[in-house]
Amino acid sequence: MTFKEKVSELVNAGLAEKPDVFLIDLTITDTFKIIVTLDGDNGVNLQDCIDINRAIESNLDREEQDYSLEVASGGVSAPLKLVRQYKKNIGRTLQVKTATDTITAALVDANDEFITLTWTAREPKEIGKGKVTVEKRLELPYADIKEAIVTITF
Repeated sequence: MTFKEKVSELVNAGLAEKPDVFLIDLTITDTFKIIVTLDGDNGVNLQDCIDINRAIESNLDREEQDYSLEVASGGVSAPLKLVRQYKKNIGRTLQVKTATDTITAALVDANDEFITLTWTAREPKEIGKGKVTVEKRLELPYADIKEAIVTITF
């Protein structure tokens, strides 16, 4: 078993005890720096990170392989990567980049194939001068999303 496989197995074992916490990313660098990025259906707290850190560290031998370990939450500005993250952020505003556009809109639904966004836009009137506010709605497949970030407004 490779070092990465062993670490992955330990992370999954630790997460099995925390069903509302899930793995976003596991990176092991050439210098054996282990970076575990977590998210949770109800967020990730410090204790979640400590528990996963312990699940890994207590089962690895530094004599066998020297390593450094970092376990953290993805953070509010981290791009969404998993369908589960989109589902937990329904009702929030996202900034979504596609190949041709950047849209800031409310995430109103997310399923296994696509997300549904709504926003208002000012468009020219069909007749006469001026603009009118219209309600826009878009069903966007995950494959078309280059990056999506939850926006925080104060």
